[in-house]
Amino acid sequence: MAQVVTNIEVTSGPRDRKTVFWRGILVAPVAIFISTFTNSWSNTSTYYYSTGIIVAPVALALIFRGKYPSYLLAFNKSLMELSLRFGAYLFLLTDEYPSIEANPKFTIELPDVDQGRALNQFMPLIKWFLAIPLYIFGFFYVLYAIILTFFAWIITSATGEYPEWAKSHVLKTISYINRVYGYAFLLVTDEYPSFNL
Repeated sequence: MAQVVTNIEVTSGPRDRKTVFWRGILVAPVAIFISTFTNSWSNTSTYYYSTGIIVAPVALALIFRGKYPSYLLAFNKSLMELSLRFGAYLFLLTDEYPSIEANPKFTIELPDVDQGRALNQFMPLIKWFLAIPLYIFGFFYVLYAIILTFFAWIITSATGEYPEWAKSHVLKTISYINRVYGYAFLLVTDEYPSFNL
């Protein structure tokens, strides 16, 4: 495995229509909690992408020591999984309220960095720049997922059934964003992510 792998157990069957309808309000406490890991407050749509992942110390450790500190890897992975639980709930993939503790239904698998020996020492200096085309594609993918989720929100609020046509694209969008995040900010892989969902 050379990329970040995202695993989400989507809630199937009848959905709680009331929690789906009020999802934007119900998710606010978790959004506030996640925002405490950042230096500034931002709107809800960017919480998932602007969590306080530790980037600079990791980049410096890779550049000067050639190692990815295990404690930073554990923290970054945990924070990314918290953001994943938040995103899955916000995008209606589950009715399970996002826990601040680990949940085996929502996991991120990171490539084995082998204490940095498998990573190019100087790539952290340019990965953010090389990922610019990925950000552009990601913007449109996220916009598409938001539009799908809006229609899925209307349908699920009315019928209690989450539409299958939305699930696949929203899951793929979240996976894509996590792959880009793993490459450009988490710095756990040197393999350039695919532009495909």
